[in-house]
Amino acid sequence: MAAKWEIVVKETDHMLHSFHGGFSFSHHKEEIPGLNHFVKTVDPSHYPEDFFLSQLWLHAFHCLPPGSLCGTIGVCPPNASFEFFPGRIDMLTISDSSYFIYNAVYAVAHALHKMLSEQIEKGSPGDATQPRIFPWQLHPLLKKIQFTNSAGEDVSFHETRHHMAHYDIHNIVNFPAGFRLLIKIGEFSSESAHDQGLVLNEEMIEWPIAFKKTPQSLCGQRCGPGFRKMPQEGRALCCYICVICPERDISNHTGRKHCIPCADHEYPNMERNRCLPKLVTFLAFEDDLGTALASMALSFSVLTAAVLWVFVKHRDTPIVKANNRTLSYILLITLLLCFLCSLLFLGRPNTATCLLQQIAFCLVFTVAVSTVLAKTITVILAFKVTKPGRTIRRLLVSGASNFIIPICSLIQVALCVIWLGISPPFIELDAHSEPDHIILVCNKGSATAFYCVLGYLGSLALASFTVAFLARNLPDTFNEAKFLTFSMLVFCSVWVTFLPVYHSTKGKVMVAVEIFSILASSAGLLGCIFAPKCYIILIKPDKNSLKALKNQRSSRGS
Repeated sequence: MAAKWEIVVKETDHMLHSFHGGFSFSHHKEEIPGLNHFVKTVDPSHYPEDFFLSQLWLHAFHCLPPGSLCGTIGVCPPNASFEFFPGRIDMLTISDSSYFIYNAVYAVAHALHKMLSEQIEKGSPGDATQPRIFPWQLHPLLKKIQFTNSAGEDVSFHETRHHMAHYDIHNIVNFPAGFRLLIKIGEFSSESAHDQGLVLNEEMIEWPIAFKKTPQSLCGQRCGPGFRKMPQEGRALCCYICVICPERDISNHTGRKHCIPCADHEYPNMERNRCLPKLVTFLAFEDDLGTALASMALSFSVLTAAVLWVFVKHRDTPIVKANNRTLSYILLITLLLCFLCSLLFLGRPNTATCLLQQIAFCLVFTVAVSTVLAKTITVILAFKVTKPGRTIRRLLVSGASNFIIPICSLIQVALCVIWLGISPPFIELDAHSEPDHIILVCNKGSATAFYCVLGYLGSLALASFTVAFLARNLPDTFNEAKFLTFSMLVFCSVWVTFLPVYHSTKGKVMVAVEIFSILASSAGLLGCIFAPKCYIILIKPDKNSLKALKNQRSSRGS
């Protein structure tokens, strides 16, 4: 209830018990200097022109000071004072209404003073002695008035000025003899619209007999830790529902309106009431996924080394010599390095491995694809040499196709040097991919440089595929153009699929996708180009001879 309860109780003495345990909110007031002394000493004889003071005195004491009025009204004793005002009203305790009237009187006084001062400054002091002032003339001045009253509080009526609300909260305690007391149990203050404070001392509250403890709101229970309050639309402010905090937020106190986000290096527990430190992780060899990828890389490396041993052992056979065995050796060694470079993506990243990962991957794949391009051009030159003309024969004998490898590789080396100069790869902490882990990954650095390097590699692969496709039907013995065409088709398919999948994943899965793409594309080149040759060398050696070669040519000639 408001502080007007004195008036209500006076009219309803029989309902006095109804207010026991109630709360009264009153404006927080500082003591006005000199007010108590004034109330104790004032009487109508000091202010004979104040009709209302005489009426109040007469109503309270049924008498008047000596010499005030003639007639049958008794004369008050000399010690009569408002300090001993009969009834329930304490004249020495200032009420909200009295305090507001006090400020209002001083505000009007300040406005009148300002108006009279302005009239004197404008000219005629004589007219200012008895000015005729209308109430509406004070309105503009009252809106601008700002002063500090004798209690030390700032008073202002300006619309844009923020008024700090400060209220005392009293508990109404009634006693059987009809005596009641206001006990201050707390206060409320608001320095701004968003900064509010409510302080209550529950131990001082005197509840009615029916209440055994502090009553709870019937509209909604208090939200415990891990939950926040969400107001219900169209209902009172105390009506709300408890909603669990979002995925990365916590609430560690009861009755929270908002959840608190955890720091980047922390994550909330299952109850959403505490932040736990995240563990640093990476795609390690010990992980199931890392072990599987490392096993695949080592298995393919052993297989490539075995194929290389077979080619070296049978280096003088027609099938090995038919398509430039030097290029075959280079391609097999490069594929072996491709399988091994995938191991650089596993384990704890550091500055060295982050740099080697991408540079080694780009360079060895450039050598591999340019070798395929050189082998394809060698097939074309071998077919053209049967036709008249010494230029083609000279190109084939001099090994001009072998120069494709260093030229293409040097271009890629230049691009990698530019990449390292602009923005090289570096270690990055990924705190968002997994909720309870911080993942160590290698950031590519300059994304533009990375895609330029990858685009150059893709253009080489497309050129190799196009040349091999055009030469697939050349009538030459041991023509491997068809196998080269299919190998480059597999290679391009893997890396075209890699790009969208790579961008849709994060963390350790993103690293695993890149490793798998390296292994799949390298295995495609190894299987498509060398599996048919190994089949003939190891399973069908009778086809890998000069006699079989002559029979094959004679059958084609007939």
